[in-house]
Amino acid sequence: MHRLTAADLPRLRQFWKERWDDEFCVAHGTVFHPENVSGFIALDGNDWIGLVTYTFPDTDCEIVSMDSLRENEGIGTALIEKVIEEARANQCRRVHLSTTNDNLRALGFYQKRGFQLCALRVNAMDETRKLKPEIPLIGENGIPLRDEIELEMLL
Repeated sequence: MHRLTAADLPRLRQFWKERWDDEFCVAHGTVFHPENVSGFIALDGNDWIGLVTYTFPDTDCEIVSMDSLRENEGIGTALIEKVIEEARANQCRRVHLSTTNDNLRALGFYQKRGFQLCALRVNAMDETRKLKPEIPLIGENGIPLRDEIELEMLL
């Protein structure tokens, strides 16, 4: 695992395009670009097998994106633990993130690792689609993609 560097930004853009359909991420009405996030990359040789990106707004650490390309191998957990370690080192009071109402796997993953639901933004995806119109109306498991759910871990 290594820290995301400026040299990784072109690959990060491509990674987000492949995984999130664009070269930027949107959460709670905020657009996140590769040059404005920090992160950690999990590697198998030179291959990216996991990535977590985050920012430090105020006294918080916000996870922007988290992807593990190999499930059930501990990659996602290791990435999240690195972010929590980084947040503590930067004296953050909490780590938080947003996901969508259809992302049941993410909701389970984060809660199993100590995160709690802390906010529901009803119909937030209507505003998000204004910034990123390619977001589908129907998400995972055929669930209408409407709301953002925020989870947090207090440190």
